[in-house]
Amino acid sequence: VAIRAVLGQQVSVRGATTLAARLVAAFGEPLDGATPPLGRLFPGAARLAGARVEEVRGLGMPEARARTIVELSRALAEGRVDLSAGADPERAVAALLALPGVGPWTAQYLAMRALRWPDAFPAGDLGVRRALGLDAVRDVEARARGWSPWRAYAVMHLWCE
Repeated sequence: VAIRAVLGQQVSVRGATTLAARLVAAFGEPLDGATPPLGRLFPGAARLAGARVEEVRGLGMPEARARTIVELSRALAEGRVDLSAGADPERAVAALLALPGVGPWTAQYLAMRALRWPDAFPAGDLGVRRALGLDAVRDVEARARGWSPWRAYAVMHLWCE
């Protein structure tokens, strides 16, 4: 989910899906007995941690995003970022924000999706801002203060608006 979130930064869902398919084709392990298009597993953190940035970039993404994928994979593989069940979400968000190319939206999105943190809140999300009719992230954060500690549920509702 972390790599998929990075792949989806600043591209359409279709574009992110295409990049994910290329990543799986290049780095995923074959799945015995499966037939295409389900013939490979999504590559794990250890596999992507060993990739060269140039290899990942060659799949059709900017160098900065390829570098983020490799660095995030290394941080996950080395345990510097913990997105496992029961991990401390605030610690995970801080560790994610320390990585190049991971901003508040991605860190909060991962806290919401991977860690199931009910108070995660990607305030800069375009869908959230549109649903609230607000442009500035600080205004979105101010509006959401009263929703804590359940802001992730509010995000899910706003995405359906």
